[in-house]
Amino acid sequence: MQKILKKIESYDKIIIFGHKRPDGDCFGSQIGLKHLIKESYPEKQVFVVGEKSEYVNFLGEIDKLFDQDFKGALAIVVDTALKSRISEPRYELCQEIVKIDHHPAVDNYGTINYVDENAAACAEIIAEFYYKYQKRLKLNLEGAQALYVGLITDTGRFRYAAVKKKTFLLAGEMLEFGLDNQKIDYLLNTEKLSQFQYKAHLYNNYKFIEEGFIYLTVTQQTIKDFQVTDEEAAAMVNIIGGIKGFPIWALIIEYPDEIRVRLRSNGPIINKLAEKYQGGGHPLASGAKLDSFEQLADFIEDIKVLLTNYTKDVM
Repeated sequence: MQKILKKIESYDKIIIFGHKRPDGDCFGSQIGLKHLIKESYPEKQVFVVGEKSEYVNFLGEIDKLFDQDFKGALAIVVDTALKSRISEPRYELCQEIVKIDHHPAVDNYGTINYVDENAAACAEIIAEFYYKYQKRLKLNLEGAQALYVGLITDTGRFRYAAVKKKTFLLAGEMLEFGLDNQKIDYLLNTEKLSQFQYKAHLYNNYKFIEEGFIYLTVTQQTIKDFQVTDEEAAAMVNIIGGIKGFPIWALIIEYPDEIRVRLRSNGPIINKLAEKYQGGGHPLASGAKLDSFEQLADFIEDIKVLLTNYTKDVM
């Protein structure tokens, strides 16, 4: 963290990147870090680039930059394990790269790579960074709100195993800035009628195998039929989580350019399987990619093997 602070202080222009199809933690970390740096060093130029998350669009905006704007800048990439997942490819035009992440390390693409796999969220790392250097750094209400949103969305409202005492303490530090956590909860939990109807469709169209895997498949046609966005469609992965006898679940969604698997578990370790299918992530929450829906059969066979070995291990 000391090296990251020195690197930030040495650059006049800093551009903050995230991953493709950002979630609340990614976008919250980007916006939170922008406010943290700008509040601490008002003379610096600080930008957020890449893709925007409609789910947390109330946190801030994406900056539009030209190619020449990236030259001579420090790139900070948050919440992104794989180089190929960085949403704005022009990070390569920057002078240096700092990687800040909490996923298992895959690509060490930065000049500095700060990876804390024990952190519950990338926003937790940014909040800890602020707290550690409070004598030199400043944060405002907007930045605290963004980091708080990153924390609560990536921890499932503090329900997941990665949550530690530090997670609650840092969330409490963000609350001290006077953010309206009741309003935030309302914004995160309000859904459109089309989303509700889409969810009802999913409840009636799940598939499963007896070994303990339950899943949903969502095509582009389904997304169009229910008039939801790709982000809204993918967000429903956990509606089939927690069903007794099914420790692994997934939402397999067709995007315009690829088929992604949002894979979750409450027991078996799944990130190695995700890596086999062009993905990766946390031991119990990962993402993968299929070349076609036909490849789903092979993926399910690998799930069966994983579940069989898991059953043997726990017996």
